[in-house]
Amino acid sequence: MAQLSIRKDSCDLDFLSLGALVHRLDPGIIPFRKAKSFDIHVSGGEYNVAANLCDCFGLKTGVATAMVNYGIGVMVQARVREMGVKPFYRHFEHDGVRGPNIATVYSDRGLGVRPPVVFYNRANEAGGMLKPGDFDWKSIFASGVRWFHSGGIFAALSETTSELIVEGMLAAKAAGAITSFDLNYRAKL
Repeated sequence: MAQLSIRKDSCDLDFLSLGALVHRLDPGIIPFRKAKSFDIHVSGGEYNVAANLCDCFGLKTGVATAMVNYGIGVMVQARVREMGVKPFYRHFEHDGVRGPNIATVYSDRGLGVRPPVVFYNRANEAGGMLKPGDFDWKSIFASGVRWFHSGGIFAALSETTSELIVEGMLAAKAAGAITSFDLNYRAKL
């Protein structure tokens, strides 16, 4: 069995993820069809790993992702800062009507025998517009990154996101980082 060789030198980041951010609307145990209010959570399959490693274990983490310059983007950026995750953004301008957008995930928690319900609005999502060349990997990895991670949710957004993952993985390997990929299958994507 192969052993992982984790960098022992000084690194700016213990962990860097590549993926899309979403804002999730959560009415709690109330079904959406009856909801009158909801909480807003910032998440994303790949981002959640970075946020939880930072919050639970105090690791230095980052996320490479799309950001949209509009009110929802400002709110999402604030939540990323609150979690202590270092952002590497590729900015997009919102046109005031069609986007591009930060995806919306609607999920209630279910109650008793009623299971949770999850549905998405990923139309014109900025994360799906990311492509090779959008991030300066050489600069990002120059300060040291121990572990680079992405996953199947992000890969499923478009043809270019899977190409970007390959680009990021190759740059990570060249910089001596461990790489990981979570299949994290979502039938709806």
